Order: sequence, then structure tokens, then C-alpha cells
Amino acid sequence: MAKKDGATANLLHRRRLKTALCLVLGPLLLAAFFCLHLRTFGLFSPAAQCAGQTAAVDDLVRRLRSLATFHPLRDPRDRAAGAWFVSALNDTAEPEGEARHLSLPSEASAGRVLCVRAPPGVDASYALAWRDALPRGAALLPGLAFVSESPYDYDNLWHGLTALAPFVSWHARGGCRAAPARWALFQRGAARARMSGWLASLAEAATGAEMAVETFRDRAGPVCFEEAVVFRRQMQGLSRERLRGAFDLMRCKARARCGVVDVPQRAGNGSRGGAASPPAVRVTLLLRRGARAFKDESAVRRVFEKECTRVAGCAVTAAHTDNLTFCDQVRLLSATDVLISAHGAQLTNLVFMDRNSSVMEFYPLGWRQRAGGGQFVFRWMADRAGMRHEGSWWDPDGEPCPDSPDILSCYKSRRIGHDEAYFAEWAARVFAAAKERKMGGAPPVERLREAAACNCTYMLNLTLTVFWHRGQPCSGLVIKTV
Repeated sequence: MAKKDGATANLLHRRRLKTALCLVLGPLLLAAFFCLHLRTFGLFSPAAQCAGQTAAVDDLVRRLRSLATFHPLRDPRDRAAGAWFVSALNDTAEPEGEARHLSLPSEASAGRVLCVRAPPGVDASYALAWRDALPRGAALLPGLAFVSESPYDYDNLWHGLTALAPFVSWHARGGCRAAPARWALFQRGAARARMSGWLASLAEAATGAEMAVETFRDRAGPVCFEEAVVFRRQMQGLSRERLRGAFDLMRCKARARCGVVDVPQRAGNGSRGGAASPPAVRVTLLLRRGARAFKDESAVRRVFEKECTRVAGCAVTAAHTDNLTFCDQVRLLSATDVLISAHGAQLTNLVFMDRNSSVMEFYPLGWRQRAGGGQFVFRWMADRAGMRHEGSWWDPDGEPCPDSPDILSCYKSRRIGHDEAYFAEWAARVFAAAKERKMGGAPPVERLREAAACNCTYMLNLTLTVFWHRGQPCSGLVIKTV
């Protein structure tokens, strides 16, 4: 009886297992059937999967493009100098002592590049866009772009130099490896097509790359820069040492471009070999024609030539800038210890003189009373470049001007007189001090700094130390990178 009951239980178990298998396998087989048919129609093929992914990517790109909204390049809501230019981002002054600037793409821009739309006669606008989702019709320009915003004219040598210096400092800080492929120049938010030829030559010498200015004129759509460095506050934040380093680099690179050979200067009228040595004091009168020219140029020249003869080894050179090329000016000022000139653009050439060289500046009547702080720009420049501004002379004589606050109406283009006694006493003092410095020679730190500047390593921190060798103090240099 027990045997019969066991057989019956096994039979029931097998029947239940078959029923369970049918319940499970049935739907699986049905699913497999439909899957095969769907594959037949190609719905699960790799091509279909790729098409689906492409559609999703295209949709994402469309969404990203829609985020590239153009805003006025000049934001009227922010009146702070330079802050309204590309106002969506805050600039940085890192590392410490560098001029405030923007780098794009960057973490601050979420990896987006700078795009600009600047058709002629229309206010310029900008957008930040991802490289793979640029605004429609945009051209992506390869390489590095130097983007400058300035309230001043790029044809003015002094103002243009204040816009150029921070780029040179940034370029040098990277070992001069990142040369600009193009420049984008803006003045109060409006695109400019050029920089003065003198400044362009200096920029090309300093960066080693031809200055190509983006004009935006022949562009059907916006221009996007693969990389961009934006300076919108000129030299704001640039430390004295970094600024002097930038001037050192510009001087050295311009001299190399123009074939100036650095010859050690010695005082006296002869050398051991019997050949005449270079002058101990090299004086240059850089003269103007027309506006702010000397009324009696010959008399002025005689005063300074006479005082030069009182200093052994002194020599005077007179030249007019209107017939000198860029390299002529570089060569002339590289061989100048004392520069004598009227206030004007030609004084910007002082950047090519050695550090500790001297500058003597002259003004017509009226400038001291009406010109304001702007008349001191070359005093500031001399100080920033490591030169010695030896003072100024303002002509006290001449016809008075009408009571007008505008120097351009009467004062700016006047000619300059002279005071023989004052000029002679002034020149004697400056020439004697210049000779004394030349006789002492440049200190070791200065020589090494100048050499480092030309090799784009002037950002090294040079520390002068003193050690003893055989009982005698010797100067040595310890170099620490920063």
C-alpha cells in the first residue's frame, strides 16, 4: 500500500514540473519569436542603435548651441574700467603680480571658448560657447588670440604700449612658448583694425610672431577663438618687477630683431690696442618738426654740444624721428645714455635704452598749467622701465592762451623756446652723473638679468650673495625659480 502511495506522489510531482515548465517556457519562446521577427525588420541592428545615438547627440548639440546667447560686448550696467568687457566673467591676477586677465577656455568659463560678433557699424557682442556646439555660422579660428580692450587709441605709442606690456609679461612668464596667432583689438567695445606700425613692430619682435589683427569685416558670422587671453584693464595688477621684466624683454628682442650687437662700453679716448673706445657718455637729441619743435634748434644743439665737450669721452648725436625706421630708432636709442627730447610720441623710444639711462624732457608754454597728469606719462614710463627721468623744463614765455580748459585748442602744438644758462647747468649735472655710472659699469645682477630677459627667463628670482674666495669677497648669484 505504501509503495502505491509513493508512485502516485512521484507522478503528481512530474505533472506539476511539466506544468511549471510550460508556464515559463511559453512566454520565453514567444518573446524569442518576436525578437527574431524584429531583428528581421532591422530594428535591433547596430545601424539602428548608431542612428539612435546620433539623433541624441544632435539633439544635445542643438540644446548647447541655444545656450550660446550673445550679449553686448560693452555692458552699460557696469561702469568700472574694463569690467563691462566680457562682463560674464571675473578676471584673475594669478600668479601674484600678473596683470588682471581672462583665459579662455578655462574652469571659470566651464570649458567654453570666446565668440565675438563685430560687424562694421554695429555694436559688438560676445558669447561663450562649447567648441563642439558653436553658434550657427561661427568660424573657429585656431591658435592663441591676444584680445585687448582699451579706452585709448592704439595708434598712440604711449597708450598702445600700456596695452602691449601685459601681453608681453604673460608671454614671457610661459617661457615665450605661447606666441599669438592673431590679435583682437577693441577700443571702448568697438573693434579696431590696426595698431601703429611702431607698436606692431615691437609686438612682433617681443613675441616672435607676425601681428595679424582680426578685423571681423569679412566674416558672415561670429568668430570664435580656440584659445584667448583677454586683458581689459591694461597694466592693472602688474607688479613693478614684472613690468620691468616686460620692458627688458621688449628691449632685448627689439635689439636682436634689428641686429644690435651689445659691445661693452669703456671710458676714455683709447684702448690698449690703440683703437678709440666707444664714448663714455652717449647723448642723443631726438628732435621734432612742427608741433613741439624747438624754436631755435641750432641754439639748443650748441648748448648741449658745448657742455658735452666738458666731459671726457662724451659725444652728441642729433636726429629727427620722422625719417627714421623702427630699427633706426632701436639702434639709435640702444647707443644712448642721455636722451634729450620734447614731450611727444618719440620719447616712447626710451624703452630701447639701457637701464639707468637718463631722460630730459621739454614742454611748451601752457602744458604745466593746463595739461594735467597726462603730461607726466614719460616720467612714469622711465620709472617703470628702470630709467632715470632727470626732470622737465616748461617754457615760461609765449603768448597767453584764451581761458579754455582744452589744451588742444592752443597749447598742445606750440613750439618750445630755450634758456641757455638753465640748459647748460642742467646738462652739466646730468652728463657728469651719467659718466660716473658708466665708469662704474653694470653690476653682475644687472648683466645676468638682461641676459635672462633675452632668453625669456627673466621671471627667475635673482638673489645676490657674497662669498669668500682665497680671503677676498666675491660676488656670486644664486638663482631660484618662482
